Amino acid sequence: MSDTARTPFEVLADYEQKSLAHTPGTPEQIDAAGLWRGVAFRIGDRRLASMFGEVIEIITLPVTTPVPGGQAWLLGVANIRGTLLPVVDLKLFMEGERTVLHETQRALVIRQPGGNVAVLIDELLGQRHFNDDHRCEPGDLTAGRYNDFVTQAYHLNGVTYGVFNMAVLARATEFRQAAAA
Repeated sequence: MSDTARTPFEVLADYEQKSLAHTPGTPEQIDAAGLWRGVAFRIGDRRLASMFGEVIEIITLPVTTPVPGGQAWLLGVANIRGTLLPVVDLKLFMEGERTVLHETQRALVIRQPGGNVAVLIDELLGQRHFNDDHRCEPGDLTAGRYNDFVTQAYHLNGVTYGVFNMAVLARATEFRQAAAA
């Protein structure tokens, strides 16, 4: 039966059935094998990237309210669209050195058991696409505390990016216990 012989309701019902029968893949399933996409950023001298699925949102640095008794790297809490988020200086947590704040400062909002958290970064570098041909050894990118969070790296256009695992960070005991000892 052609679309002109069917009622508009029948045409819409047919479209609905076809739509329900089609299960689109996630972006990771649609991409070519070996392709990895992430959000690239800088912490100190390190160029890092985290998977898109680990970064919920990128925000400008919000106004924070200090939390009495919190670790130095816990900048405070911020009201983001009615939700209170802890804001963490990732450079201070990782390297013991405070991030120099500026007007265009960005923070990555990540999932953490019990609620989201915003992690302050030095610089947002944007979206990056890597494939298996770009994979390399992380080398110095794993020095110090980074060893727990960077396990692989990619070399792209003369720059080596360490893959920073935000999910591991969010589950790290010290990160979750932001109260000063």
